[in-house]
Amino acid sequence: MAEKLVQNNQAVVEGEIVSEFVFSHEVFGEGFYYVKLKVSRLSESSDIIPLLISERIIDVDQSYVGQFMEVRGQFRSFNKHVGSRNHLILSLFVREYILLDELDNQEPNMIFLDGYICKEPVYRVTPFGREITDILLAVNRAYSKSDYIPCISWGRNARYARKLPVGSRVRLWGRIQSREYQKKLNDLDVIKLIAYEVSVSKMEYCQDPVDYPAQYVAE
Repeated sequence: MAEKLVQNNQAVVEGEIVSEFVFSHEVFGEGFYYVKLKVSRLSESSDIIPLLISERIIDVDQSYVGQFMEVRGQFRSFNKHVGSRNHLILSLFVREYILLDELDNQEPNMIFLDGYICKEPVYRVTPFGREITDILLAVNRAYSKSDYIPCISWGRNARYARKLPVGSRVRLWGRIQSREYQKKLNDLDVIKLIAYEVSVSKMEYCQDPVDYPAQYVAE
């Protein structure tokens, strides 16, 4: 059962470390740290993905800025309480990594998720006529926990996703992306924030038990 729960959330990304380690939290004496990975898109832009990594698998006192790295793990979430509001914090939980001499992966950003739609899908059309549907996917984790992953689908996938009711089990493939947006605090002040989500390239509705894609399973 635990292995299945690992396989329902699988990500492989490759990029350049662009920050130092920043302490996040400690569990039973084991420290966890954030570090940022810059992952190129097929276009000239890139995504900055926050990695959450244990001090047991990497030397957090060493600087890796400028190092190329392949990372395998799970895209996870947790709720951060700020005042009376909750903020969904997302990061790629690293299970293993490899240092690389160069970046040569033609698909440096891949993720597979198997979960349940836990919020009514939101369909919209941009001013340029592009169809988009936002879904929130609950992906089960060990110890009766779940990760809540925002996903964005486009075009034909968007038209399909908009019709799925809450509770539907879906499998999807795509990439982790970062997106800057502005939040207005008052009439004068605006701040820049970063949202993280999964950009969906393929989606399937599931009813029966399924086999997980072997290419995403860490060896």
